[in-house]
Amino acid sequence: MGENLKKVKTVLVSQPKPEGDKSPYYDLAKKLNLQVDFRPFIKIEPVPVKDFRNQRSYPADFTAIIFNSKNAVDVYLALLTEMRVVIPESMKFFCITESVENYLQKFLQIRKRKLFHSKLGTEDSLMAEIKKHPTEKYFFPCSDIRKPDLPDFMKKHSIACKEGVIYKTISADLSDLADVYYDIICFYSPADIKSLFDNFPKFKQGETRIAAWGKTTIKAMEEAKLSVSIPAPTPEAPSMTMALEKYIVAANKG
Repeated sequence: MGENLKKVKTVLVSQPKPEGDKSPYYDLAKKLNLQVDFRPFIKIEPVPVKDFRNQRSYPADFTAIIFNSKNAVDVYLALLTEMRVVIPESMKFFCITESVENYLQKFLQIRKRKLFHSKLGTEDSLMAEIKKHPTEKYFFPCSDIRKPDLPDFMKKHSIACKEGVIYKTISADLSDLADVYYDIICFYSPADIKSLFDNFPKFKQGETRIAAWGKTTIKAMEEAKLSVSIPAPTPEAPSMTMALEKYIVAANKG
């Protein structure tokens, strides 16, 4: 961590601004006197109902649904509403994080015993949870761009799972950021990196520090010849904000 410990004052997070006034990012900004801005680098485009119907992925055919984002919850429930299809009360739900689980409960009345979430907020942790329930018939509503880890895991362990593409992930317009500089940019997915170079093909990292969430994002960084100063999660920093705090405290000493 000692290669580029210049002081940090500004952070850009490639995610939507948190709802409400509670967020670990707000706590971090207050604690370390930082400017933390949010800007999604990607946007989603739901597939037409006709296309989804052609996939023949009806809730009654499954016993469990996997949600890896709030976007997946929004789009999937909207598609079912438009199709006038109801999720069976017996359905179980496996969510990537507790916050996604809580978000799902805003729309559905679900008994606690039918809700499961990864303990560490990672795909590996989610797969460990799924492994405890190998006899379920899973449906995985996802983007046209998704990591292979989960489908590969299900196949390896002979767990019944069908994928359904419910939205496309496309790069957002970031042209207004052309002349804006941040000390740290936080990326959460390879699609964020693609969006960066779709918007700024000649992007040079310079003195910007980069935080990257997950192995596939770090790999995308390396392939783009970008240097990762803040990898997350790690055993010492299981969340992005913890990884940021550890780095920034060291960088801002003195």
